[in-house]
Amino acid sequence: MTENNRYCVIMCGGTGSRLWPKSRTRMPKQFIDFLGTGQSLLQLTVARLKGIIPQENIFMLTQSEYAPLIKEQVPEISDKQILMEPAHRRTAPGNAWAAYHIKALNPDAKIMVAPADNIILRVEEFRQSVVKAFEFIEQHDTLLTFGVKPTRPETRYGYIQQGKEIDGEFAHVKTFTEKPDLELAKVFVDSGEFYWNTGIFFWSADAIIKALSEDAASKVSSRFAEGEGIYGTDKEMDFIKEIYAASQSVSVDYAVLEKADNVSVLRVDGIGWTDLGTWGSLYDVSPKTREGNVTQGAKTMMLNSRNNIVSATRDKLVIASGLNDYIIADSDNALLIVPRSEEQKIRNYVREVKTNHGKEYL
Repeated sequence: MTENNRYCVIMCGGTGSRLWPKSRTRMPKQFIDFLGTGQSLLQLTVARLKGIIPQENIFMLTQSEYAPLIKEQVPEISDKQILMEPAHRRTAPGNAWAAYHIKALNPDAKIMVAPADNIILRVEEFRQSVVKAFEFIEQHDTLLTFGVKPTRPETRYGYIQQGKEIDGEFAHVKTFTEKPDLELAKVFVDSGEFYWNTGIFFWSADAIIKALSEDAASKVSSRFAEGEGIYGTDKEMDFIKEIYAASQSVSVDYAVLEKADNVSVLRVDGIGWTDLGTWGSLYDVSPKTREGNVTQGAKTMMLNSRNNIVSATRDKLVIASGLNDYIIADSDNALLIVPRSEEQKIRNYVREVKTNHGKEYL
């Protein structure tokens, strides 16, 4: 198996509403430099793949409005490497399209799926794990995911229950649960048998197409299979628009991984993984003062205040007194001040903003 058969699909079409108001519809989180490195989350994702996956084998799955941002931030990516979904349908239809599209280019393709909003603190360990994962799926007919040992009950992540071990670092997956409630998450963590699902997947084009087709009757349009001779041609987008109109909005986790019997996990505790989905996750990975405060961008005076995260533009001074465990996020025409314990409600607040004040604030 040569590296030319290795591909990556970077998922970069989300709006990142839980990181509002910093993440906006016109400039969502994957295009923002949250870590102060000079690179956006998308650029960091691409950089981690260099030397592992040929540049021409990296595809972006996104929305049409974000294509200009992708080309600006990753100019080495050609137009043919940007797959623009015609509608928001979560991840199952997108993974189906990417698999069929890539298989038309290379029937022997092995595919990595990588979210653009992951933070990986230990890049070299991550790269070694990616190589191991490709080598594993080249030898096994399996759907593989990266798993991380949980450090706390967390309702934002899917959970993987490991079964029988394979080749030391790998294991069969006994059960796969997408985003449990808090009580169930506590049970998972206490059992010691479960890992967080990172959303980083590996599979052959054939394996994921087979798994998706078994669920197609109820969740993902079976018409993807009718596209032989269409993928890669001028007719492809019209064909995809028809398919998306017939497909449900469903995650690949629920449509496939919770049901398939050939799912495996590679345990990758050492890569320093975080899914940057909320202000809380950004707080967790950011440097903190002795009082536990985190500052992103702005100058601050935090008086008698602890365990807050403050995000604002560099020309703004933020002064807070007597605040503990708050999110203070200022961006353009919107200011958010909420307890950190309410971060899961931010998405609901964004919906209310759209209803009551219009799209200009999104």
